Amino acid sequence: MNYSTYDISSYARGMDSAAYGVSDDLAVAAIMSALATYSIIVLVVAILEIIGLWKMFSKAGEKGWKSIIPIYNVVILFKICGLSPWLLLVYFAAIIPFIGWIAVLVLSIFQAIYLAKSFGKGTGFTVGLIFLQPIFTMILGFGSATYVGPAAKNTTNA
Repeated sequence: MNYSTYDISSYARGMDSAAYGVSDDLAVAAIMSALATYSIIVLVVAILEIIGLWKMFSKAGEKGWKSIIPIYNVVILFKICGLSPWLLLVYFAAIIPFIGWIAVLVLSIFQAIYLAKSFGKGTGFTVGLIFLQPIFTMILGFGSATYVGPAAKNTTNA
């Protein structure tokens, strides 16, 4: 083959739709459909989480609109639990592989424990908050749970 006469544009022209078969088009359509379905599910879960947080914030004496501001809602959630808002900085540790992820996981577990205690709930509810957070946030917001105060401050004073 003479490389000096090789025309890359003719190769590129050969890679148009004729180079792909029907099965490739179906695969792309299936992937796009799966991504659209996944996006809709994530959006619905996020909206339900915001609604649950809004009601939960209202029960705790905070304004519900604070639940829709991305970082501020975590600060308010820590306040409701009785944790220091400075612990939000631990979430920045997530950029450190493995060690940061463990720190964020431990903080999330402690936050779930204190949130459950702040609403007078026990260990079973804490496990639910850890593994099924959107559902149990809705239960806290719309259920019969009442806010009893920041649990972390109550346990340190006892």
